[in-house]
Amino acid sequence: MALKTPLARVLGLGSAKSGVDHWWWQRITSIALIPLGIWFVWSVISLAGSSHEVASGWLQSPLNAALFVSFVLAVFWHAALGLQVVVEDYVHTEWLKMAVLIAIKLLVALFSVIAVLLVLRIFLGV
Repeated sequence: MALKTPLARVLGLGSAKSGVDHWWWQRITSIALIPLGIWFVWSVISLAGSSHEVASGWLQSPLNAALFVSFVLAVFWHAALGLQVVVEDYVHTEWLKMAVLIAIKLLVALFSVIAVLLVLRIFLGV
């Protein structure tokens, strides 16, 4: 016994099968951001008033560099997922929606790469 209506069976409409994946990744990144955010705020407070050399030395620690890169990537990914939902819900012109979604993905990718390269530059002492 099928649970679809006769019209749905004829049209072949059903689940797009992508909403759950998006929902899960948004939850996973938000959960990851809780400890990473606490670590980041604690680190910024502990480095307040420090010199540039002290802050650079702090970021040259492998643990701090790895946590900072994880924090930055999780923030950008979570922001991209959230902005995608906002655009899909509130932009109704199809070409504009696609243009904004592509711009968001490109900007997030660009800023993520720049952030990781800057952390690597400090970490490697270049």
